[in-house]
Amino acid sequence: MAEGENEVRWDGLCSRDSTTRETALENIRQIIVRKTECLRLVKETPYRPADGLSNAVSLDGLNKLLAHLLMLSKRCPFKDVRERSEFILKSVQELGIRIPRPLGHGPSRFIPEKEILQVGSEDAQMHTLFADSFAALGRLDNITLVMVFHPQYLESFLKTQHYLLQMDGPLPLHYRHYIGIMAAARHQCSYLVNLHVNDFLHVGGDPKWLNGLENAPQKLQNLGELNKVLAHRPWLITKEHIEGLLKAEEHSWSLAELVHAVVLLTHYHSLASFTFGCGISPEIHCDGGHTFRPPSVSNYCICDITNGNHSVDEMQVNSAGNVSVSDSFFEVEALMEKMKQLQECRDEEEASQEEMASRFEIEKRESMFVFSSDDEEVTPARDVSRHFEDTSYGYKDFSRHGMHVPTFRVQDYCWEDHGYSLVNRLYPDVGQLIDEKFHIAYNLTYNTMAMHKDVDTSMLRRAIWNYIHCMFGIRYDDYDYGEINQLLDRSFKVYIKTVVCTPEKVTKRMYDSFWRQFKHSEKGPYEPPAATFFEYTALGEGSTGSSGDLPGSLPEPRFVREDSRRPQETSL
Repeated sequence: MAEGENEVRWDGLCSRDSTTRETALENIRQIIVRKTECLRLVKETPYRPADGLSNAVSLDGLNKLLAHLLMLSKRCPFKDVRERSEFILKSVQELGIRIPRPLGHGPSRFIPEKEILQVGSEDAQMHTLFADSFAALGRLDNITLVMVFHPQYLESFLKTQHYLLQMDGPLPLHYRHYIGIMAAARHQCSYLVNLHVNDFLHVGGDPKWLNGLENAPQKLQNLGELNKVLAHRPWLITKEHIEGLLKAEEHSWSLAELVHAVVLLTHYHSLASFTFGCGISPEIHCDGGHTFRPPSVSNYCICDITNGNHSVDEMQVNSAGNVSVSDSFFEVEALMEKMKQLQECRDEEEASQEEMASRFEIEKRESMFVFSSDDEEVTPARDVSRHFEDTSYGYKDFSRHGMHVPTFRVQDYCWEDHGYSLVNRLYPDVGQLIDEKFHIAYNLTYNTMAMHKDVDTSMLRRAIWNYIHCMFGIRYDDYDYGEINQLLDRSFKVYIKTVVCTPEKVTKRMYDSFWRQFKHSEKGPYEPPAATFFEYTALGEGSTGSSGDLPGSLPEPRFVREDSRRPQETSL
């Protein structure tokens, strides 16, 4: 842990017992009083060059504590902790020591803070969920506050993540967080990397590992290749990737460990897409989430102005020009009319299997040429790139680059018949949690589209889901891919493809350019289905590998998959 936080026990603040929290807060207050007193004495003592470094370290340690208190004053679900943390901060300020203030405008750069549930204004049911999350993580993070648009899904998500990171399992706790760091780093997601660096240290992880992947055990270094391909070009995974990990002599993985690792990798690859796709802001207590500088007169942050994330009206200017309310209203009406017409066509006639296969190939080819005008290479920062190798490796359109990958038909394998039993056998209870999560996602709809209610949105949600899979060469035999071009306009396709394939390139302009009359809860939270990546996770015969099973009595299916047919996790 960072110097200054080592001596502080924050765990007591997670207790549901108010007396325990009060005792913990008093201990924290006393530590901060001692530190502020030391700094006051330093200021009154004649300066000696030899003292410079130690004084700077002391101030840095105090600042980290104050930043953590700032987070608690804004984000703790317990009112007594929020109020007491604010009181301590004000007491420090009265001593002439500068205290931090939050940067940004809430949990998301894309969604106005006023539209996100404020901590302290939640109902009893949501308070219980917040308290559970805070007790498990020691924080109420911005991902939770944005995902709260969909409480039922959030509850399942938190339960699954808690099991993966903290409950009994094949991998030790510090390995789990380090794998989370590796996965998030592949998509250059410094938000997740920073969170799990802190968690890794909290559970006793070796700080030397954080200097770079080459400093981690060879066993984790060996996982780097699978992480790389799984994150960016999953269609290239073969059974040799898995075999190499299972047969690495003293650095080999057991099947149970590998299933746990793969679930963690795909979880954090997808969560990185959610983070970028919803514009998740840095946590208040982390770098970029607070500042010790006083607010400027204009209340603008120059970094917001330069990166295009400054506040403007909801009906703002996008890359296409001025957008009027009437234009965006017409877009909703036109979309609903297309859905109606497509349903009528379904009822009248059904395309042949040959025709649907042809339409899939056309859509797959066209998806390769969907890209943003902002599509520039993003160079990963050193604090992120140190956690993975081959920084130039990224997503490449397989059809566009002359690679031929056979189409994978999801009807050949399914989660219920193959994946569920395999995952549950090697990592008990995880299969059930994943199954529950996807069942909730499958039924997650409020039957709304912008200002319209009582709308059947299943057609639109399935088009989004199938479009994502189509970009990875995955086909549903029973789906007419001609519907995708009817329902998803180019700006939406650009956003989807960027979120799924190169999430680090998502911009607020992309987010604002589609579904302009839809509520933010309808546009997101947006978490690309982990199934897309699981489809290519070869724990048996790979998509380009030879036939035959790996050691360990693996079943016939070539892939461990999180789902085979459920629609996208956007709710409408």
